[in-house]
Amino acid sequence: MKDRDALMAYLDGLGIATTTVAHPPLHTVEESQALRGTIAGGHTKNLFLKDKKGTIFLVVAEESRTVDLKSLHKRIGASGRLSFASAEQMRALLGVEPGSVTAFGVVNDRDGTVRLVLDEGLLMHDMVNCHPMTNEATTTIATADLMAFFQSTGHEPLVIGLEAPAGDGQAE
Repeated sequence: MKDRDALMAYLDGLGIATTTVAHPPLHTVEESQALRGTIAGGHTKNLFLKDKKGTIFLVVAEESRTVDLKSLHKRIGASGRLSFASAEQMRALLGVEPGSVTAFGVVNDRDGTVRLVLDEGLLMHDMVNCHPMTNEATTTIATADLMAFFQSTGHEPLVIGLEAPAGDGQAE
């Protein structure tokens, strides 16, 4: 499993430049917004989900998105409603602890078990910010480089609009 240092070495090996800012551990979008300062670019929130057949999804959304968990399964090809996957699955597949879920976690999913879903709103930013395998830092990466990173790991994201209609079942 790649940790923060191994992730940075991997990105360096791909020729991808990043900048990383250390900060106290952040567990929620609200904490992140309060403590991160003025880090430019799109900021992510991540949902580690499974469907009724056990298919695992990593949903990487713009932090301000309201994601409708009641209807998301229809839009991403899941078999039935989605629920949160376990901490054990998170550790085994992404190599991160709860509270540190990140788009970069797919680097540890060598078997391609995780289906990656990316909010099209993130593609509107030149730069995207993700935790580097720990919630004690934020790494800024060019959006094009993030897409190249995904490709290098064998994870072609399903890019869709994740903005939920007004109503119930929303994860904020």
